[in-house]
Amino acid sequence: MVVEEAERHPGAVIEVFATDEHRIGLKPILRRVWASCGERPVARGHHRFEWLYVTAFVSPATGESFWYLATGVDKALFEDTLRLFAREAGAGRDRIIILVLDGAGWHTAPLEVPEGIRLVFLPPYTPELQPAETLWVHVDEPIVNRHIDTLEDLDAIVADRCVSLAANRNLIRSQAGFHWWPDRVAPN
Repeated sequence: MVVEEAERHPGAVIEVFATDEHRIGLKPILRRVWASCGERPVARGHHRFEWLYVTAFVSPATGESFWYLATGVDKALFEDTLRLFAREAGAGRDRIIILVLDGAGWHTAPLEVPEGIRLVFLPPYTPELQPAETLWVHVDEPIVNRHIDTLEDLDAIVADRCVSLAANRNLIRSQAGFHWWPDRVAPN
């Protein structure tokens, strides 16, 4: 796919990104922790079913990433997010982005895809092939074993974390940079 796009768009930079969504909410995320012998660790929680969805667009080759938060997922919202990503990433005639994604219902046709974006779908039921999937452990880090009172509080915490992750290209590249992932293609 990269070679085909390079042939169709001589002189353009061709890059491969991956995208995925992650649902987090007011239902606590619990992880194991070390505790002193004879003591039981405590993680306060109150199960509520209100959700935020984090969408990440990531270039495993460069570590460049774009993060978006929403209160739901659907086709219209994904189209809006795709347009925003294309604009912020500078996709167009001079920068073609091949976007690898899963076959979720809101990702499939009919879908309005902005200029400069080409969609490539992963085989069904293969989350292990999705580099963006590996980043959720970092998104969850500030909320693990914590009670968050409101969706607004959760939004603020996760937004700060996403800004921090976007600035840390080395972490993104090391976590999502699978050895078989195509490298960035420079202009001809």
